[in-house]
Amino acid sequence: MPLGDLIGSDQVVAGLRVADKGQLLAELSRRAAAALSLPQSIVLQALLAREQLGSTGLGRGFALPHARLPQLSRVYALLARLARPIDYEAVDEKPVDLVVLLLTPESAANQHLATLAALSRPFREEAFVAQVRKAPDAAGIWKLLASPA
Repeated sequence: MPLGDLIGSDQVVAGLRVADKGQLLAELSRRAAAALSLPQSIVLQALLAREQLGSTGLGRGFALPHARLPQLSRVYALLARLARPIDYEAVDEKPVDLVVLLLTPESAANQHLATLAALSRPFREEAFVAQVRKAPDAAGIWKLLASPA
């Protein structure tokens, strides 16, 4: 499944400027809350609670913050390429510059796990990650996401 099936063209941000992990999660929460008509505090609290269980920084400059929310009826994902890498407390201790936010309905545990796997798989491929980092803008990134694997 192309990532473009999970992440819409309006759900890609290139050059996001944040100073640290806290600011990143707040900004992702703000954008998701606006798109989903939810209070930002609900989204942010869910993401922070998940981070307390362990960092969602998966290594190689990639993070996949995620949460399940009872208020959701559908999956929501957003990709952000940061203007500058930030410390994210990733498993490999390397800074993060590519982030995919995933929010799923609380009742969809199996779908949540399957979607996490589908979103993370391409980011293990060095060639794909390099293309995302080199894409000129959000439209260029989305074109990569929409391409069949």
